[in-house]
Amino acid sequence: MCGILAVLGCADDSLAKRVRVLELSRRLKHRGPDWSGLYQHGDCYLTHQRLAIIDPASGDQPLYNEDKSVVVTVNGEIYNHEELRKKLRNHKFRTGSDCDVISHLYEEYGENFVDMLDGMFSFVLLDTRDNSFIAARDAIGITSLYIGWGLDGSVWISSELKGLNDDCEHFETFPPGHLYSSKQGGFKRWYNPTWFSEGIPSTPYDPLVLRRALENAVIKRLMTDVPFGVLLSGGLDSSLVASITARHLAGTRAAKQWGTKLHSFCVGLEGSPDLKAAREVADFLGTVHHEFHFTVQDGIDAIEDVIYHIETYDVTTIRASTPMFLMARKIKSLGVKMVISGEGADEIFGGYLYFHKAPNKEEFHRESCRKIKELHLYDCLRANKATSAWGLEVRVPFLDKEFINVAMAIDPEWKMVKREQGRIEKWVLRKAFDDQQQPYLPKSVLYRQKEQFSDGVGYSWIDGLKSHAAQHVTDKMMQNAEHIFPQNTPTSKEAYYYRTIFERFFPQNSARLTVPGGPSIACSTAKAVEWDVAWSKNLDPSGRAALGVHVSAYADEATNVNSIVPSKMIDTIPRMEVSTSGLKILS
Repeated sequence: MCGILAVLGCADDSLAKRVRVLELSRRLKHRGPDWSGLYQHGDCYLTHQRLAIIDPASGDQPLYNEDKSVVVTVNGEIYNHEELRKKLRNHKFRTGSDCDVISHLYEEYGENFVDMLDGMFSFVLLDTRDNSFIAARDAIGITSLYIGWGLDGSVWISSELKGLNDDCEHFETFPPGHLYSSKQGGFKRWYNPTWFSEGIPSTPYDPLVLRRALENAVIKRLMTDVPFGVLLSGGLDSSLVASITARHLAGTRAAKQWGTKLHSFCVGLEGSPDLKAAREVADFLGTVHHEFHFTVQDGIDAIEDVIYHIETYDVTTIRASTPMFLMARKIKSLGVKMVISGEGADEIFGGYLYFHKAPNKEEFHRESCRKIKELHLYDCLRANKATSAWGLEVRVPFLDKEFINVAMAIDPEWKMVKREQGRIEKWVLRKAFDDQQQPYLPKSVLYRQKEQFSDGVGYSWIDGLKSHAAQHVTDKMMQNAEHIFPQNTPTSKEAYYYRTIFERFFPQNSARLTVPGGPSIACSTAKAVEWDVAWSKNLDPSGRAALGVHVSAYADEATNVNSIVPSKMIDTIPRMEVSTSGLKILS
C-alpha cells in the first residue's frame, strides 16, 4: 500500500504551502517508505509515498500521460493492467507500473473508465488543461481514503485521517465504489452490481463454478515483483487462499524471481487455537511457516500505536488489529512486502456465528449485503492500515469483483445453516473445495468452526484487554460517558478506554463521525441483533458472544461488560498460561 495526499484549489501556491503539504504527506510515510513524490500545478498539490510492488525501478509517482498534462497519484494494484494496455496501443507508457494505465484511460474514455479497473485502488487525477480533477475509490473500499474541505474552498484527499484532519474544516470517509468529480461538484457511484439492491438471487449452487471463481481471484493476485507470502490463521478462509496459492505459484513470474516455496505467517498467544490449526495447514501444504508469538502485555503496550494507525475506536477492530499490527512488523523485517489474506468470506457467505440464527434466507442475504457494504469501516480498514503501518501490502481475493458477483448470485437458501443436514456456516464454500482426489485442506480445517481473528489468536487476549481497561476506567467515568461522548457513547470500559486514546489523536468531531456505532453481537449489524431477544443482554463483538453456537461461548448470558473481573467462560480448549516475555518468532 502507498500513501496519497492531494490538496486541490487551495488558493495558495506559496513556498510555505508547499512545505506544509510536504509535512502532512510525511505523516503517511509508513505506508510507502520506498520513495516520495510531489507535483504542484498552481494551487493544486499531488503527493505520494510509494511502496514499490510492481516495477520498483521506474514506477515512482506521480504518474503522467505522454505530454504530462494529466497527472495521477494512486495507491493500489490494477490486476488487469496488461489487458488494458492492449486497448491503449496508441498510447506511450512511461513506466511498467500497473497504475500507469489510469491517465491514459482517462484520455481515451474521460471520467467513465473507473469500472474498467480490476483491482484495489484509491487515486486522484488532475487534468492541468482545465484544472479539473477526479478522485475514486475501489468497489469495496479495500484501500483506505478520506475527503475533506477547507475554509478556502479547497478539496483534500488523503489515504488516512492524519493527512488532513488538522487542516480541514470538515472531512469524512470517501465512499467505496464512488468517484468525485470537480466538474460535477460531487460524488457519483460507479460500482453498481446486481447484489447492491439486496434483491434475493435465485441462481442454483454450483460448487465448481464457485471454486474456479476463487482460484481465478487468487491467481491474478500473484502479480508481484517483490517477495510475498500468505497470512495463515488456520481458519477456513486464509487456509483456502494459502492452498490455492501453493497450487498455482509454480510457473508465475513471482516464482521465477523468488522461488516456488510459499511462505506463510501466523500470530497468536502461546497455545492459541490459530497457531495449532495454522501449523497443521502449513505442514499439509508444505509452506515455509513462520509462527509469531505475542503476550497480552505486548498487545496492551501497542494499543496506542494501533489506534493511531488504524484510526478507529471500534472495539472489535482494535482487538483484531493489534495482533495483525504486531505480525506485520515481523513480516516486514523478514524482507516480505506483500501478503495475501482471507478477509471478506464471512460477509459474503454468512460465516459469522450469529448467522446461525438468521430467520429465513431473505434476512440472511440482506444481512450479508449490509456486511459487505460496511467492510470498509471494519475488516478492510483493519487489514489495510494494520499492514500499511509497517509498509506491507495486503491483497484480498475474496473481495474480487467477479468472485463477489458469482458468490452473491447464489440462492441464499444454500448458504443457510442447517445443522440437521450437516450444513455449518460457509457450507457452500467448504463443499466447493472438498475434493476427495486432490484435497485442498485437511478435513479438520476444512470444517473447522469459525473463529474471529481476535478470538483465534488466544481467548486470553480479549479477557486481558477487558481487565486492563477496567483498571483504567472507573464506574463513575462510565456513569458520565454519555455526557463526555454523546456520539457513539461507549457502553463498556474497554470501549471507553479506546475512545479516550482516539480522541487524543483525533479530537475533531469529523473524526469521531468516521467511526461506525450501534449495537452488535459477534460482529453483526444492529439489524441482526433483532434475530434473538437474548442477544440484546449480551452485546459483545466476540464470536464467543454467540451463545448456544460457539463451542467456547461465554457462560453468563447477562455478562456485565463493565466488570473488573473477566466473564467466566466455558472452554473446550485448555486455557493457556500467558508469559510476560517479549514477542517471539519461531520459523
